[in-house]
Amino acid sequence: MAADAHYDDVVIGAGHNGLTAAAYLARAGRRVLVLEAAPDLGGATVSASPFLGVDARLSRYSYLVSLLPELVVDELDLPLRLRRRRYASYTPASDGADGTSSDYAGRERFGAMTHELATALAPTLTEPLRSRSQLRDRVDPAVWSAVVEQPIGEVVRATVADDAVRGTLLTDALIGTFADADGADLRQNRCFLYHVIGRGTGDWLIPLGGMGSVTQALADAAQRGGATLRTRAAVHTVLPREGHTRAAVAWTDEEGSEHQADAEHVLLGCSPSTATRLLGAPVDPRAAAEPEPEGAQVKVNLVLRRLPRLREAGIDPQAAFAGTMHINQGFEQLQTAYAAAAAGQIPEPAPCEIYCHSLTDPSILGPDERAAGVHTLTVFGLHMPARLFTAEPDASRYRALQATLTSINSVLAEPIEDCLLHDADGRPCLEVKTPLDLQDEIGLPAGHIFHRDLAWPFAEHDKEVGRWGVETDHRGVLLCGAGARRGGGVSGVPGRAVAMAVLDG
Repeated sequence: MAADAHYDDVVIGAGHNGLTAAAYLARAGRRVLVLEAAPDLGGATVSASPFLGVDARLSRYSYLVSLLPELVVDELDLPLRLRRRRYASYTPASDGADGTSSDYAGRERFGAMTHELATALAPTLTEPLRSRSQLRDRVDPAVWSAVVEQPIGEVVRATVADDAVRGTLLTDALIGTFADADGADLRQNRCFLYHVIGRGTGDWLIPLGGMGSVTQALADAAQRGGATLRTRAAVHTVLPREGHTRAAVAWTDEEGSEHQADAEHVLLGCSPSTATRLLGAPVDPRAAAEPEPEGAQVKVNLVLRRLPRLREAGIDPQAAFAGTMHINQGFEQLQTAYAAAAAGQIPEPAPCEIYCHSLTDPSILGPDERAAGVHTLTVFGLHMPARLFTAEPDASRYRALQATLTSINSVLAEPIEDCLLHDADGRPCLEVKTPLDLQDEIGLPAGHIFHRDLAWPFAEHDKEVGRWGVETDHRGVLLCGAGARRGGGVSGVPGRAVAMAVLDG
């Protein structure tokens, strides 16, 4: 084993949160080491060109930005450009659509509710934790009750009558979260809250250049501050030192050599379940009490030689695909899909949503692809939990893909398969990522995109008030990934929070 090295802070995991923490701490003059097991930095926040001979840089895993505060961009001087999409969303008309003026009014009321939440709560994400009552006092009591105290499904039903409108509202509660709209544990409400408060507006923005531009900006900021970034460094042990705050980290490099570092703080950008394995004990009370995490989505990346025509007459594909297109996501369809998946069946029709990055940001395409009218599509399929893929991963992946393509084709005037570009080997430009793929490729436990079920963004115990939501049961060991109290999504919030906890002492 190589001789011990000494650092102020060792960060495990070079996802966007780990890099955010490293950038803040290095810029403050601390000696920082970042260890990433993968060959590349970024974790889920990466761009990739997976199709041979096709110059299209896809946001392979995460693909939109909402929760990243402008404060983080400003404090770290990130040369990051985020752009709004021309249209927010489009839901293809169904034969039984019965939307009314009362539905429009209900949706407006719902929008006013989420705007109030975003305005009140977004600024608190970069502050020490407040108590439940302190946050409750910042919003209308009826709004607080609707989102924090009763199942969001009840609120959606009470707000609008049209099933399609209800489903569009409900999807924010189900992204990466396998939940019943009426579930008593309110995990769907917690997911909903994070999806509607980002940056004080709830807008979901496109990073110009793709998600890899977020990683590059953060990595550059960390390195400018003097942080050391190591890839292919697989950490296998974290050992808190008894009696004082320091901790030791042991890892193996790509050649199989063993290394060890000693640090004042070890910052866990990995998932809490991975952290528990590294520590040999639960990282915090939540990890000890919660069930095993489970991801709940499939992601399909496609490159098309042209956008497909839509079945609904008079709809321009460039308008429909520019925002989020909701397909088979009516409220009852979502509930039926949840019941099917809970019973071990791949939902059919598969509820999914699509958007086209290249319509807003053509820079992710090479000049030949742009000239030829090529476009990328990102498909996110809901209610596809990891349990559906464990017994027969390949066969289940194929069935999930077919169910998703069938769902998409139900709103098109031509099969989407006919519009696929083919790579240099003649293969269609299409790839599928199941929860198990996300676990294998980027270390998300059972594909859970938030590392574990999201927590409320306030202190749930008196001892948490005034802290940062990153503390663990081990002195000198802190969370800085999506599994922190205010984690989830591409936000940098836990990364900044852990830096503040360290710098505040």
